[in-house]
Amino acid sequence: MSLRTDITDGIKTAMKAKDKLTLSTLRLVNAAVKDRDIAARATDNPGGIDEAEILSLLAKMVKQRTESANIYDENGRPELAERERGEIEIIKTYMPTSLTDEELELAVKKAVNDIDATCLKDMGKVMGKLKSEYAGRMDMGKAGAAVKALLMG
Repeated sequence: MSLRTDITDGIKTAMKAKDKLTLSTLRLVNAAVKDRDIAARATDNPGGIDEAEILSLLAKMVKQRTESANIYDENGRPELAERERGEIEIIKTYMPTSLTDEELELAVKKAVNDIDATCLKDMGKVMGKLKSEYAGRMDMGKAGAAVKALLMG
């Protein structure tokens, strides 16, 4: 089953259960996916975005909500921070489980070896490979630091 179908089914389930937070969150996700589909069609991709791009979009949405929740906490708005965290949990149910730190290290080493990366100039190629293979499953900030450490090391 595709991620698009899962999200659509989630919207229907939330409507029936009258779960307002899940419904509004999944509608936002669906709108973001459709927005990206329209942009993809403009660049001669009539099928819209693929699963990896949807996972990347979900990861970006989680990151945005995490940052928002932190800002709300800093400004004394715990109710808004809790809503953001609730949305994060809902979005995460549609994402594969994240890699552990050990798995991330192994994936980075494998990508560096596959590309035969030897210096920091190769970092972009390595990161591109990691993004395509581990979209939504890997914290790209941590991955970037690990690649840099490995190439400089």
